Formats: sequence, structure tokens, C-alpha cells
Amino acid sequence: MGNRLSKIYTRTGDDGTTGLGDGSRVEKDGPRVEAYGTTDELSSIIGMVRAQPLPDNIETLLSEIQHQLFDLGGELCIPGHQAIADEHVDWLEQQLDELNEPLPALKDFILPAGGQAASTCHLARTVCRRAERCVVTLSRTEDVPPCSQKYLNRLSDLLFVVARVLARADGGSEVLWEQNRPTKVT
Repeated sequence: MGNRLSKIYTRTGDDGTTGLGDGSRVEKDGPRVEAYGTTDELSSIIGMVRAQPLPDNIETLLSEIQHQLFDLGGELCIPGHQAIADEHVDWLEQQLDELNEPLPALKDFILPAGGQAASTCHLARTVCRRAERCVVTLSRTEDVPPCSQKYLNRLSDLLFVVARVLARADGGSEVLWEQNRPTKVT
């Protein structure tokens, strides 16, 4: 491993720029920084899910996903670098299929609720979708490995299924959207 940070503040970003992994400097609000920053935010929210009591298989799954998101963040931070491959996308699909198989078929939309862990997982799902949009935006102006976008697209699907699993795991249930509900606003 390279140099470890011995001093946390460097003052080099005081001018509104930040250093990428290849040594170049870019604006802090640029699309590349937005993409890897949102990926970091996603990992943090998954950490919030992991702070809740979870079934062992979900804990193991989310731990691996956080490691992969760190790899993805590195990929996005270093132009020309690829860390996420088709095998990662395939792995997400396998996990998704295994977790989704025993769940009842969906007949209605689900509201982001169903207990602390499930609700937080829904938040992670929405941030994952935002990270995916950031990668799409970045790919319009710079080269981005195509697996990055596929990975985030599949991960958001997996997080939706994990939220469904977690809603059941803590004894709760999913909250379904009621299209023809009586209005309660006065």
C-alpha cells in the first residue's frame, strides 16, 4: 500500500480543487468528483444499514458490497483505471436471484418503510440510483468503464430486494402504496 495519511488536512483543496488518483487536479464540483463522492455516500449509508441487527447472510453481503464500492470509488477517482468487471455484475445478479426467489411476487408498489434497517436500505437504494446518474453524466464527457454503470444499476435492484428481506427479518412487513386510498388531508 502507498503512503498513509499522517496529516488529515493539507490545505491543497482550499482553492476549490481536489486531487484525483492520477495526480491531476479538478474542480471539487466536477462530474468525476460527484460520481465517486456519491459512491462514497452510498457506502456510508450501507454502513448505517449494517449498524442495525441483520441476518448473517445480509451482513456478509453488505460488507462485500462496501468493499466493492470502495473499489468502484477508486476506479472513478483514477481516470483510465478499471476495478469493477463483468464478474462483479454477475455476482450481484446471483445474489439478487437467491434473495428474491423466496419473496412473494410484487403486485403493488412498496413505500420506503418497513423498519429501521429496511428503511435505511431503501435510502441506500435511492442514493445508488443517484450514483448511477452521476456515472452516466460523467460518461458523456469522459471515458468510464461500462461495468461501473451496470454495477450500480444492478446494485440498486439488489438493495431493493435486500430492503424487502429486511422488512420481513425484523418481524415487520412491507408498506404498500395504496393507489385508491381515501384522502386523509384536511
